[in-house]
Amino acid sequence: MSSNLVQAGIIGVGSYVPERILTNKDLEKMVDTSDEWITSRTGIKERRIADPEESTSELAVKAARRALAHAGVKPEELDLIILATCTKDMPFPASACLVQDQLGAVNAGAFDIEAGCTGFVYALTVGSQFVATGSMKRVLVIGADNLSKVTNWEDRNTCVLFGDGAGAVVLGPVAPGEGILASKLAAEGAGWKYLSMPAGGSRMPASPLTVEKKLHYIHMQGREVFRYAVKVMEEEAANIVKAAGLALSDIDLLIPHQANIRIIEHAAKKLKLSMDKVVVNVDRYGNTSTASIPLALDEAVKSGRVKAGDNIVMVAFGAGLTSGAIVLKWSLGEGKE
Repeated sequence: MSSNLVQAGIIGVGSYVPERILTNKDLEKMVDTSDEWITSRTGIKERRIADPEESTSELAVKAARRALAHAGVKPEELDLIILATCTKDMPFPASACLVQDQLGAVNAGAFDIEAGCTGFVYALTVGSQFVATGSMKRVLVIGADNLSKVTNWEDRNTCVLFGDGAGAVVLGPVAPGEGILASKLAAEGAGWKYLSMPAGGSRMPASPLTVEKKLHYIHMQGREVFRYAVKVMEEEAANIVKAAGLALSDIDLLIPHQANIRIIEHAAKKLKLSMDKVVVNVDRYGNTSTASIPLALDEAVKSGRVKAGDNIVMVAFGAGLTSGAIVLKWSLGEGKE
């Protein structure tokens, strides 16, 4: 990194998941599936479901408050809020603006980023640039999604996968050689059709017909998404480690997008990492989309798995199709409680 830039890093973490737990046994009563089928193919045992009236911005605010407290930063000290989400409260305004209002972050700008489940990696990359240039000192980055609201609970192929949650980090200046060392964002837009919510935008505005055809729910071609994920998770992680000037043996912890245990295990094997160096919570939360990585990071920090000086790799894939990876050297240490 050029000498006239500031090193940006994470100085606080926080997360939130709703109280309601939906188990595989519960799903057996709803659709034609089984706990054994779901577990063997995805690794998921349960997921969290938001209350009907609980919006994405509310999930985001709860995680954000915990991250701010952990960082020792007041809302009014924030310069910018970036919210990565696929499930905005409404088409406009940006849900980040609702978060800004609820937090009382009166001095912060606010906008949303939508890059599917890769959204948090995109948002973290973008947010770090503002800190690196010195134009901003405190940036709040949130990944929050309310996928239960856009899940077709009659579709056994998708309803077993998703859950709700939020994770947040506070970005700020850190010592040279620490913080974010390298990041890369990618997309294969030709694959948009493999994972989408077809209706509700300008391409197919809401109508009685789109509602009748259930086009406001997640539509996924699982085989194509799985094939893409297996390829990019390994490739993006390996490439970003090299870009940071590190070797695979230098990785202390891999925090992958929590979509499917088979994808995670495949990536770890290709990267020659033992599973004790991989953060996994997909069994308890399912795929929480943009919340996936920051939620896993927060758990790893609070449980003591992350230590000062650790090299951490975050890698994700999602609708778009998109992918991205980040390498950072942890500077927060064990954190402040």
